[in-house]
Amino acid sequence: MIRPLYTTVDDVLLTGREWFVDTVPDAAVVLVHGFSASTEDPKVCRVAEALQRDGLDVVAFDARGHGRSEGASTLGDLERHDVAAAVDVARGRSERVVLVGASMGGIAVLRYAASIDDPESLAGVVTVSCPAEWRLPRNARGVFAAALTRTPPGRALTSRLMRVQVASRWTNPEPPIDLVPRITCPVAIIHGTADRFVAPAAAAELHAVANSPRRLDLVPGLGHAFEPESIPAVRDAVTWALDQ
Repeated sequence: MIRPLYTTVDDVLLTGREWFVDTVPDAAVVLVHGFSASTEDPKVCRVAEALQRDGLDVVAFDARGHGRSEGASTLGDLERHDVAAAVDVARGRSERVVLVGASMGGIAVLRYAASIDDPESLAGVVTVSCPAEWRLPRNARGVFAAALTRTPPGRALTSRLMRVQVASRWTNPEPPIDLVPRITCPVAIIHGTADRFVAPAAAAELHAVANSPRRLDLVPGLGHAFEPESIPAVRDAVTWALDQ
């Protein structure tokens, strides 16, 4: 198991993992997990392995504050620097790079793609279960998520139980719906009809403001983030982006 170290521009040391093909790759995918996951998560690994079988290199990392990486999670804001470090690694073997991010990872890839000087240098961006606005569901799960990430006792509990270090200050960055219009490479939005954390309506909102070429996939029965039901949709979306 390969565990290289990546250093971000703001000097955070990340632990990464690479699934490289044995031949020259058709392209590379930077795979970005959601909150509380890591490159050890079997769901993340299954997505990476499926993309590798499609002839693609896959580069993933434990986002800051997660897994074996240093730093503190900013819930998708400064994680754009984590994405940038992984893109540099992926470009070592292929200039064609597609970003795939789920939930918090979806926020991170959108923020990276919207911030770079040449967005068309990316072959595509694929999000799974990404919110459009900073809205939490009005249910027990939403209240629990807010408590875990936005209160000192909650952050202490998150560190102890989930082994995730959350930054002490919420930066209130631009929401994803303000980022998507600035992205000029192909954008694919994937969302599950059974997602009870981020409503499927968020996907339609993001798709509505995306530039062409754009794609929207609502997956029946898919819950939140990299569930097994997401794998066919992710594979199709990456192929679609590379064909544009």
